Amino acid sequence: MENVNIRKVAIIGCGFVGSASAFALMQSGLFSEIVLIDVNSDKAEGEAMDISHGIPFARHMKVYAGTYDDITDASIIIITAGAGQKPGESRLDLVSKNVAIYRSIIPEITRRGCPGILLVVSNPVDILTYVTLKLSGYPPERVIGSGTVLDSARLKYSLGELLGVDSKSVHAFIIGEHGDSEIAAFSCANISGIGMDEFCEMRGYSDHVKKCREIAGEVKNSAYEIIEKKQATYYGIAMSVRRICEVIIRDEKSILPISCIMNGEYGICDVALSMPAIIGKDGVETHVPIALDEEELASLRCSAETLRKILEECRLDA
Repeated sequence: MENVNIRKVAIIGCGFVGSASAFALMQSGLFSEIVLIDVNSDKAEGEAMDISHGIPFARHMKVYAGTYDDITDASIIIITAGAGQKPGESRLDLVSKNVAIYRSIIPEITRRGCPGILLVVSNPVDILTYVTLKLSGYPPERVIGSGTVLDSARLKYSLGELLGVDSKSVHAFIIGEHGDSEIAAFSCANISGIGMDEFCEMRGYSDHVKKCREIAGEVKNSAYEIIEKKQATYYGIAMSVRRICEVIIRDEKSILPISCIMNGEYGICDVALSMPAIIGKDGVETHVPIALDEEELASLRCSAETLRKILEECRLDA
């Protein structure tokens, strides 16, 4: 990326998710400069001050509140702005409110010719990733949604707890929509190369298929449960944002289930949803083809259709 400060990140939106992400990134050591932007400038200034006071315990860096003029050389622009999900509300219920907010944010970014990568975190993330791509006119590889990175982490954690193994040894993806139509791709899941069925049997689970389906349901509903108990989720997604930024800044070529535009893979076109992809310094390099069984593939296409119908209602050309 030319004319970019690889050690600079911008965060647009200083609510629970934006401020938690800023805190996680301050501790990561990935950046030397973090600029916070919010429609409420006092909120951005307060968060910047609060986080800055912890810098003596971390690596030296600059954390400050700024404006859109401060993002022109940021390597990653993280967008967390938007209405939060309320108890009893689905992510898709947020569509109209947050699409309207993005209609005001994205032009501010594009008119400044920012060459960095746009990382969309606000919900519904798949819809807003597509909206960002269309409104910005950016190359598809530079527009990434946080997708099901957190959902997949939740799945790995739960499977690790069930099987009594380190969750980092669990290789499994949640794919499709980051939401109610998401799919746990168990057919390609494994524990350090050992298939799920074999490993579950090895650990003494005879009815593991039922248990795995229960876990998938718990993962899908975990955000609702957290929101009901504490009104918002932000620590888990902040760690997901940190991981995505880490992969980009270090050019790791890691495979993450981020949300980006589909171009015919699995028979799905012109919709953004989450599938494993190789991520590096320039953003999305390519999707990684994973083997899905017939039920998972049908569910994935159904998830894509759910998102497509919502996008048609958004009337982005209007």
